[in-house]
Amino acid sequence: MKYSNLIVVVLTTLALSACINAPQGPAGPQGATGNTGEKGNTGNTGYTGATGGTGATGNTGSTGAAGGTGATGDTGATGYTGATGNTGATGNTGARGNTGAKGTASDGTVVIVPAR
Repeated sequence: MKYSNLIVVVLTTLALSACINAPQGPAGPQGATGNTGEKGNTGNTGYTGATGGTGATGNTGSTGAAGGTGATGDTGATGYTGATGNTGATGNTGARGNTGAKGTASDGTVVIVPAR
């Protein structure tokens, strides 16, 4: 019962203190600084991170430059000169022509035909 009486007194004091409006008194002196606490334990080591994913495939390389012009070919060998042909046979002399018939004189018009 010792605690129950004490609790009743504290609750009654708190309830009545809310109803009384009295001016505040001067502030009291500052309390002494407390002792420094003990050093805490070091935390556990964290887990190793997961392995990263595979990187993306690189781009295709550029097309190579055009090849150089090929070397000039050698000049072909000179052909042989053909054999000289034989001289043709000498032709025979033609037959001797006959003398034409003797013409007669006429009193008419003479037509001269030029040679071709």
